Amino acid sequence: MPAAVRRVSTCVDGLRRVVVTGLGLVTPLGIGKELTWDRVLAGETGVRALALEDLPESHRDSMAQLPCRVISCVPRAQHTPYPWATPPDAKRHARVTTLALWAAAEALLDAGWRPQSEAERDATGVAIGVGMSFSTDLAEAGVLMSQGRLRRLSPHFVPRILTNSPAGAVSLAHGLRGPNHAASTACATGAHALGDAARMVALGDADAMLAGGAEACIDAVALAGFSRLKALSTAWDGGGEEARASRPFDARRDGFVLGEGAGVLAGYGMSGDAHHVTQPPPDGRGAALAMPRALRSARCDPDEVAYVNAHATSTPQGTGAWCDAVEARAIAQVFGGRLSLAVSSTKGAMGHLLGAAGAVEAAMAVLALYHGVAPPTLNLEDPEPAGLLPGLVGPTPLTLPPGAGAVLTNSFGFGGTNAALVFTRHAA
Repeated sequence: MPAAVRRVSTCVDGLRRVVVTGLGLVTPLGIGKELTWDRVLAGETGVRALALEDLPESHRDSMAQLPCRVISCVPRAQHTPYPWATPPDAKRHARVTTLALWAAAEALLDAGWRPQSEAERDATGVAIGVGMSFSTDLAEAGVLMSQGRLRRLSPHFVPRILTNSPAGAVSLAHGLRGPNHAASTACATGAHALGDAARMVALGDADAMLAGGAEACIDAVALAGFSRLKALSTAWDGGGEEARASRPFDARRDGFVLGEGAGVLAGYGMSGDAHHVTQPPPDGRGAALAMPRALRSARCDPDEVAYVNAHATSTPQGTGAWCDAVEARAIAQVFGGRLSLAVSSTKGAMGHLLGAAGAVEAAMAVLALYHGVAPPTLNLEDPEPAGLLPGLVGPTPLTLPPGAGAVLTNSFGFGGTNAALVFTRHAA
């Protein structure tokens, strides 16, 4: 019996407990959970200036039009042993699918298990979501149409742009025949996929799930679109200070940094705030609903939570995106401004990975619980709102209290979609 199945135990209410047995990360800090975690703790960053080669070839003539030229992308040159990351497969798979395949393989490797028997494959499913990773293919199809050359459209176009393509590719790569699911809830995608997968296991629909999110939309269309929303950072563009652009909870934040990556791993709260398509209600009520629901679902008291990995994207009030101050108020409302509660955002090191953010940051929360260390918030120099979160972690990692038993991670997205996940220590 595989570890991912064997360690799922039955709770008193008849639902099975879900235990995380492996983490797979593909981030702007590198491939694998160890490299990403070590670089986060060391205060390193994947945020840098946009280079021409970072854009798809067909988008490079548009670089001069981009108001934002700061990004955070997965290193292109890193070697990988996985055959689906080789150039021939680049035509068949969109980049987001390649990143998801990488992360899923890393998660299985970290778990020390892969399903072999027919029964194991039938009982193992996939829930990997995507936010908005297909703008490159759609833009290129639009060019062909405008040129009267639609007959040149790739035969791989349709499967490349399907939201469930990453989940399907992972399922096919490993012969997994359990539930196959693809959430798409903007920047909460990865967290919702994890929550959905946890419920599938808890309810007995699957014995094990590979779950998470992936995103890869660093192109001229996405950069221009988010710039039109005034959601991206532009104050640190040029002059060699791009690494300072992503600064969650800092008074000088001016927008997020567009990033890419994937996280695959398996409690949960979800709500809709019905306020605005891109901006949260200023009182943070959607977030303040999601966190208590996650705590109730996990049977966890707020005082048991030692660390919150905040969604905090580095956006100020009034921009077309989630605002750090709104989330800070929601956290303070739920946890009462407790001094011992560590709060940080790893987006300072990686930028905003959109649909992958919830899964990657869930993995960061799990690693914080496992190692007893809260990761730092890079570039946090002047906290704002001041004094609202007394346990806000600055640019240096913070050791959690001995025996810390629970962590929480937040993810919020356009469309008023909110998610909170709670992870507790596994009682062997």
